[in-house]
Amino acid sequence: MQATKQTAPASRGQGIAIRLIDKIGLIDDHWQPRVVAEMNDYQFKVVKLKGDFIWHTHADTDETFIVLDGELRIDLRDGAIVLRAGEMAVVPRGVEHKPFAADEVKLLLIEPRGVANTGEEGGERTVQNDIWI
Repeated sequence: MQATKQTAPASRGQGIAIRLIDKIGLIDDHWQPRVVAEMNDYQFKVVKLKGDFIWHTHADTDETFIVLDGELRIDLRDGAIVLRAGEMAVVPRGVEHKPFAADEVKLLLIEPRGVANTGEEGGERTVQNDIWI
């Protein structure tokens, strides 16, 4: 399903309660992050993950992964980080990584506005990074 660009709501998700699990429930496909709020130049994105992603880096920014449900493994070239519900990790800028979820994972990402999900790699797995739900 091709998503259409949606502009940020007037509130940008500020000053309101946001039920993250409800927002994730609006997402049909895996690996399709959607913006739920902004703080300064940072976006909070919810996403469902399942299966393997691609190796990639973000040269100019760290990336925060917060697992809401399920278990996520973030492969690094020198090891891996395993996160379960209620846990988070920050992948430092420039560190090559590859998320993997054996079963569906519900996740909150925090990253600067405009960061591509595939980082410097690009390619067919890259999605529009400014779609709001």
